Amino acid sequence: MYLVAFVSAGSKEEAEKIASGLLKEKLAACVNIVKGADSHFWWQGKLDKAKETLLIVKTKKSLFPGLIKKIKSMHSYEVPEIIALPVVAGHKPYLDWIDESTK
Repeated sequence: MYLVAFVSAGSKEEAEKIASGLLKEKLAACVNIVKGADSHFWWQGKLDKAKETLLIVKTKKSLFPGLIKKIKSMHSYEVPEIIALPVVAGHKPYLDWIDESTK
C-alpha cells in the first residue's frame, strides 16, 4: 500500500533537511516542499498561528514507522505533524517507480 504523508516544518531550510534525510535513507520516493503555508491551530490550550513549510511525502505504508522515527530525529517541533493518507488509486508506472525508489 502506498501513502501520501504530510509534514509541516518551521522553515524551508528545515523542510529541505527533512526531505533530504528521508530520500537518502530511501524512506520516500519523492518529497514536495510547499513554502508559505498559513497554519492556524490549537496549541497548549490556545489558538495559535504560524507561517510554515509543508512537505508532501510519497512513500509506502511499510516504511511509515521508519519515516516517523527519522522525521522526529530531525524536527524542531515538540509534536511534529506527521500524518498519512492512503493512495486508493494511482498510475501504475508511478507506483512502480515508488517501489523502485524506496527500500
